[in-house]
Amino acid sequence: MQQSDVLILFGHLYWIRDRILDAADEEGVPLTDPRPATIRDLRTTLIHELDVEWSWRRRLQQADRTDFPRHDGELDPEDFPTIDSIRESWREDEAEMRAWLATLSDDELAGPCGVERMTSHPLWFHLQHVYTHGLQQFSDAATLLSRADASPGEIDFLEYAADLART
Repeated sequence: MQQSDVLILFGHLYWIRDRILDAADEEGVPLTDPRPATIRDLRTTLIHELDVEWSWRRRLQQADRTDFPRHDGELDPEDFPTIDSIRESWREDEAEMRAWLATLSDDELAGPCGVERMTSHPLWFHLQHVYTHGLQQFSDAATLLSRADASPGEIDFLEYAADLART
């Protein structure tokens, strides 16, 4: 996988995120639910995804990738009471992620990542993991939003590609 491919995938991920956050910001959409239709309620799903993107980026930026940075704790959904607070934190993380991704060469992406102790997948495998994890979490969020009559609309890759072509 080339750097340009990774940048497109993360562009798609952030495009979905924005559609999800815009839909979640509609009046009457519950951020919390004691009995969600998916694994987590909407806020917890969103914060879980933000946490995964943030923590994997931090881990993959380290010289020793075998451990998550010790001072990085799991993000707490209670620290994000509103969609605006989630959006603000995510925008900061997106800027850091895009800046880091822009520094990666095709050779670095194809080279051993060093996350696994016994074997080593290429770095792009782990970035693909972050992307596909996001797809799953945003699908759950889209389900919760649709149940609240606030569907984010189509979020598939070709919709993103068409949107890119229009802009």
